[in-house]
Amino acid sequence: MTDYLLGIDIGTSSCKVALFDPDGKVAASGGSDYPVSYPRKGWAEQDPGDWWEGVCRAVREMIGNHGIDPGRIAGIGVDGQSWSAVALDASGEVLCPTPIWTDTRGAAICRETADRIGEEKLFSVCGNPVQPGYTWPKILWYREHRPEVFRKTEKILQSNSYIVYRMTGEMTQDLSQGYGLACFDMRYGRWDEEACRMLDIPRKFLPEIMPCHRIAGKLTREAAGQTGLKEGIPVVAGGLDAACGTLGAGVIDPGQTQEQGGQAGGMSICIGQYAADPRLILGFHVVPGRWLLQGGTTGGGGALKWLRETMFPDLSFEEMSALADQAPAGSGGVTFLPYMAGERSPIWNPDACGVFFGLNFGVNRGQIIRACMEGVAYALRHNLETAEAAGARAETLRAMGGSANSRVWTQIKADVTGRGIEVPASDTATTLGAAVLAGVGTSVWRDFGDAVRQTVRVRKTYTPDPAAKAVYDRGYETYRQLYERLKDLMSR
Repeated sequence: MTDYLLGIDIGTSSCKVALFDPDGKVAASGGSDYPVSYPRKGWAEQDPGDWWEGVCRAVREMIGNHGIDPGRIAGIGVDGQSWSAVALDASGEVLCPTPIWTDTRGAAICRETADRIGEEKLFSVCGNPVQPGYTWPKILWYREHRPEVFRKTEKILQSNSYIVYRMTGEMTQDLSQGYGLACFDMRYGRWDEEACRMLDIPRKFLPEIMPCHRIAGKLTREAAGQTGLKEGIPVVAGGLDAACGTLGAGVIDPGQTQEQGGQAGGMSICIGQYAADPRLILGFHVVPGRWLLQGGTTGGGGALKWLRETMFPDLSFEEMSALADQAPAGSGGVTFLPYMAGERSPIWNPDACGVFFGLNFGVNRGQIIRACMEGVAYALRHNLETAEAAGARAETLRAMGGSANSRVWTQIKADVTGRGIEVPASDTATTLGAAVLAGVGTSVWRDFGDAVRQTVRVRKTYTPDPAAKAVYDRGYETYRQLYERLKDLMSR
């Protein structure tokens, strides 16, 4: 009897794994941490081998600790962080550490490329702005600064497709991760040969594009031995972590919106037709025939994680939430800009930096923690307002990620944005989305609508407080003005 689906999430600081039954219930779960290296300012890179070792360790421990029979697993889906540039040679070996989504080393290359080709011309193809965090500037950085890597490269993979490769031996590119490359045609979901030539990215670097739920291959004997799984399990192409989390939150129809509460922050609005805006991020959903208009920020849950590690190592996240709950809305005038690794949408400034404003001797820990939460919520509101100006209004939000476990933080987001927030299974939405891809690909469910009806259930609902909203309207004005007044200083 094969009644489990395995979802694997390749996050920034750790991988998560979870087994689901056809009703979406978690049968077992696990995870494993791995490092991020910051060798220079603007650099952030990881060893893809660490991802694979983390997956193997997490899966082995999960099935061992819970007594899982690997023969009951019907399929595997993998999601992953965006905008990696995993360079593999012809034998499938990783050639160098991969720059990840927060890496901005390609800033100068972006400026040169925009001058040479024109931002509007690139935008007309890929529907996204010219920014250093994407995959394509990293490929060009290899050409300019690591020519030996560029010369030996056979394929460029994303985080999830690298794990799929290690599982199946197949080098693939799923549809939802295509948005990291300016030679990807965002209207039709295919590589643009002319754009490849303009950018001087060899077409052979780019694997053929697959729907996210299509079976890419089957688990090899070697991968089965390393993971403790059974040889021959189907593995689907998988997709972007935010898109899989959007699916796992039940967002599959136009107008529905996911709120991201993981390491990064932001939102994803499901749309039924191409609608690009240079201030936002546009990508294909993992659900066929859908796009996601996204706002992506660098300071989501990671901002609070940084605050804890640097200033409050004696506190748990639950204790931090309790202290924030005791502070007033607006944090007594303390405002936080959560630009902890530059900032993505909608300001797109790799030089932006984090700021605490309004400190004095009367400020306590609870106010600082709450200001951090409020700053992330202000960034969410900024993206929602930008999307609305572009014609995509979001109503009720579906929250996912670790921050959705914090009652106070989720209520802050509702109050700041003026929108109701629903919380399904916040910790497992992303791995569930990956598992749903596997379930649809292996016909466990008839289609995505059938899968969502059976697996996604709202557990909590938050309604905006008008009195708090009035306070936050004033705080949001301060937040916006702070960046405008400081941005020139940040860029010096």
